Amino acid sequence: MLRPLESYDQRLLSSSVTISPEPTYLRNLHDVFGNCVGVARFGAPTKELVFDSRVRLEHSPLPAFADVDGGIEPYDATLPATYSVEDLPDLTRSMERQYADPDGVVEAWARGFVRHRGRTSLQSLLAEITQSIHADFRYATRLFGSPQSPAETLALKSGACRDFALLLMEAVRSLGLPAQFVSGYIYSPPLSVGGLTRVGGGHTHAWVRVYLPACGWVEFDPTNGIVGNADLIRVAIARDPRQAAPLWGAYSGEAEDFMDMEVEVEVTAEDETPPAALETLQLRKDSNRTAKRALS
Repeated sequence: MLRPLESYDQRLLSSSVTISPEPTYLRNLHDVFGNCVGVARFGAPTKELVFDSRVRLEHSPLPAFADVDGGIEPYDATLPATYSVEDLPDLTRSMERQYADPDGVVEAWARGFVRHRGRTSLQSLLAEITQSIHADFRYATRLFGSPQSPAETLALKSGACRDFALLLMEAVRSLGLPAQFVSGYIYSPPLSVGGLTRVGGGHTHAWVRVYLPACGWVEFDPTNGIVGNADLIRVAIARDPRQAAPLWGAYSGEAEDFMDMEVEVEVTAEDETPPAALETLQLRKDSNRTAKRALS
């Protein structure tokens, strides 16, 4: 899964993937979520497998809660969220929790952000949970392996971006909100143009989107405390991180044949003068080594 998803806020201008060695079989398909998936097979032994993906796109995000009801009134939806009978059947699976919480620690933590008296604003609730993870948890890079369970991340107070995304996703689901996992890339604008240093650059990034009445899907990046999708490039969306792995598969050989894997991602703007609207991404993955780099 290397090809960004097209939408009103990101328009794909060009996309190419070079695979070395050349596969004997290659086809593209859309998975159950509508993500673009490439399937490759190979017919001979090789010492290295490289995926080099280059993407050019126009990225023009909007503030998460802008222009709700024509911009006349602030977003005022509160907990519990109410969804239409038409939407509810399609949202139900995204409301279901995917990870065990036998002691209720994740739900208890999430309910700590709910007001004891009066109504709880959905906008404030989600922003506070997102900012809390960003402020109180320590980020640690981990390029491969399964995500930590939400309870484990909560206990350790540390994790990678996908661990933080999973914690946020399961926390809001415990409050009855539909949430999905998002995999993609993050742009970190240079300090020379007044940009903010973003955590998670240099490799794939992960965050969450939550479905809200009147707003639709709104994105939240707990690793960087971002509400909305500023600097976030969407590639894959799923109910669970295991359904959105950027690269996965199997090989025939001895266990010791696997040497290492490297992942590198670089996202740059064609014009680093703010606002940066066009972003160029080159992604390279090496078999044993997975690398992603960018073009300017």
